[in-house]
Amino acid sequence: MQFINTPLLRVGYQEWLPQAPHQDRTIVLIHGWPDSPRCWAQVAPALVAAGYRVIAPALRGFSPTTFLNEATPRTGQLASLGRDLIDFVHAMKLDKPVLVGHDWGARAAANACGLAHGIASHLVIISVGYGTNNPNQALSMEQVRNYWYHWFMATPRGQATVRAQGKDFAKIMWDTWSPAGWYTPEEFEATAQAFDNPDWPEVTLHSYCHRWGHAPDDPAYVADDAALNPAPVLAVPTLMLHGAADGVSLPETSAGKEAFFSGPYERELLAGLGHFPQRENPQAVSEAVLRFLAKHA
Repeated sequence: MQFINTPLLRVGYQEWLPQAPHQDRTIVLIHGWPDSPRCWAQVAPALVAAGYRVIAPALRGFSPTTFLNEATPRTGQLASLGRDLIDFVHAMKLDKPVLVGHDWGARAAANACGLAHGIASHLVIISVGYGTNNPNQALSMEQVRNYWYHWFMATPRGQATVRAQGKDFAKIMWDTWSPAGWYTPEEFEATAQAFDNPDWPEVTLHSYCHRWGHAPDDPAYVADDAALNPAPVLAVPTLMLHGAADGVSLPETSAGKEAFFSGPYERELLAGLGHFPQRENPQAVSEAVLRFLAKHA
């Protein structure tokens, strides 16, 4: 891991460089919840082989990223994830990188594009449809059921569980969000080291409670929240990848989003894959990303 400071964070990140580096060809890979930069380990090599510099940071709350100041609220509201990514791109002095995000990382990448027009050359969002940050959005009964863990975290018992048994809680998601057999116990244990810090439960709880109105705003992000609600139309060329067997975010939740994009927009369903496509079939994900980038070069 390497590290760089942003205004609020000491961000840990992994970096892969091609044999002949192209500093103007950079892809930033942003992981989701509950996961870590390890999720890109089998995607990054294909992107590097295509000539891209690849960077995968750890989100706020996930080790080894830490807050620079103990007094900074351990906010998880979605605007903060987008602002963190903007700060990271600026700190790394990246010029319009490709942003590829999964789950929380998809929200971070899309929100970064909404808050800082021109921050990215291309956007790829995985497993989370754009325009789904609105707490007043319509939800099917099946999606309400899938979001049980959101509602659980809004209760005192749920909050106590996340603080005391965070790793066990996260493992339930790995066991139920994708068809069985996609990960090894050793890989989960290695990934779960990213959750083993006091910031992770607090950022997690604030994120899920805030998005449904069960936690207070962080005043630092009031303006950003206003800019993101309603979700702004994005001009950046965007690819949406969604596992057809996603067990938490139903594929229908990413359908019909074309009106949110004034630039090229494509959506691809990945047959047989669940919520973690980049882990379940990294080749399919890397090929889809490279195909899209070549088409919209």
